[in-house]
Amino acid sequence: MKLTFAASEAWQPLPAAEWNADAARHLLRRAGWSALPAEVTRATADGLVVTLDRLFPAQPLLFPQPKLIANLMQDTPAIARKLVSPAGGEDRRLLLREARERTQLAIQDMSIRWLEYAVQPQNAAFAKWVLFLSDVYVVGIEKVKNAALIWQHFDLLARNSLGAAPALAKAVSRSPAMVVYLDLNQSKRNAPNENFARELFELFLLGEGNYTENDIKESARAFTGYRQQFGVFRQAPNQHDWGTKMIFGHTGSFSGDDVIDLAFKLPAAGAFLPHEMVKFYLSDTPLPPEYLLTFGEGWRASGYNLRDLARRFFGSRLFFAPEFRGDFIKSPVQFYLGLVQDLDLNIAPIPRQVLVPLRQMGQMLFNPPNVRGWVGGRNWINSATLEVRRQLVESLFSPLNEDALNADEQIELVAARAAGAGHFRVSDDLLAPLAQLDPAAATQQLLADFLALPATPQFRDSVRQFLANDPADGSQRLRRVRRATVTLLQSPEYQLC
Repeated sequence: MKLTFAASEAWQPLPAAEWNADAARHLLRRAGWSALPAEVTRATADGLVVTLDRLFPAQPLLFPQPKLIANLMQDTPAIARKLVSPAGGEDRRLLLREARERTQLAIQDMSIRWLEYAVQPQNAAFAKWVLFLSDVYVVGIEKVKNAALIWQHFDLLARNSLGAAPALAKAVSRSPAMVVYLDLNQSKRNAPNENFARELFELFLLGEGNYTENDIKESARAFTGYRQQFGVFRQAPNQHDWGTKMIFGHTGSFSGDDVIDLAFKLPAAGAFLPHEMVKFYLSDTPLPPEYLLTFGEGWRASGYNLRDLARRFFGSRLFFAPEFRGDFIKSPVQFYLGLVQDLDLNIAPIPRQVLVPLRQMGQMLFNPPNVRGWVGGRNWINSATLEVRRQLVESLFSPLNEDALNADEQIELVAARAAGAGHFRVSDDLLAPLAQLDPAAATQQLLADFLALPATPQFRDSVRQFLANDPADGSQRLRRVRRATVTLLQSPEYQLC
């Protein structure tokens, strides 16, 4: 890829003269899920600086704790005590089954609640930012096996997501979910477990090639004695190695926090998170090292402030460069939430209709495939996942068969409607205004609202010609507009942002 800007100018702020509606659409689609016309108008009028302050506020609205998670956290200590009691084997098996079922229901409920939170335009960019950080500081329900710990981890990321990066890394090292996920609870003074120290350097802070095996071994000693009990972090002093260690050329009786401080003194620490941001937000093709090191130098001067990182990245000339417009494959979560926003829908509180398609498309919330997180990019698309995307679009344009729902699903549906969320499928009200337009105007509206780049003349003509065959009957015309919209949302062009 040939880059528009040299490393010395790539991260300069976008000139005010280059901020326009197209730039606003690009920012909103990449930082969030879609570019709603009202949000584009607002951002264009406000300017880039004000818009970035709104997308990444100093005091963001956090994802509230779901009720099932609160219940699970309250009951976990009692369940755990029963499991270690000398009760009969059958009682223990029943308790284990109950715990598995409760955590499965809680993680499903949390996934739906998070989607409901994230789809709100005022939360979109921050929710995606926390999702990004969770794809760096990875934990997964499959190994942690406790939905309450997973929620705690995401809440911890959110609360530290716009502060200092070293403070975030230290908080992550104390996350009960991380203690379980990377085996810190098994790390003892006489038998340090290296899993966390290795991933801390390779996947969280520095990247491959910026540390030695000895740095890992010595750092593992610094994290001995980290434990969690009933979702509360604690340190076991008798299991901590208090001895002298040599890490990155420095010698001392370092603690885990000291290791993180030492890592952030390295130039690689300034370049690593921007490198991960490029993969998550910008391009499948890595930037040359000099671009990331240049960015890292400026970020380091801010004290590694994460809010500053976001505003620098999303406000840069490079981010808005033409080579990064409309060429990035949407993740399953972005594809789904973008559809819901674009079609002015609510999240259906029915896990099997929402979470199963996400899993089939390759992104199961709160359960990435491994410690490296989701690979993303072109890996999101193959014949099977593309077919699921098509089916998902069709489902949103089909009536909701409430008779096929079980009792729990019907209860959730009633509760959602009582809370004011009742638009789970596309209604004629959304499409009726388009049906009143002439074919050329309707085509222009559809393409402008849904596609990240201007359509080719051939694509535009095919949509216009399809709509030009409108019969005189209004209901038939509406059906044709509906079919054109479905086809557009299933097109390869809509998969890009």
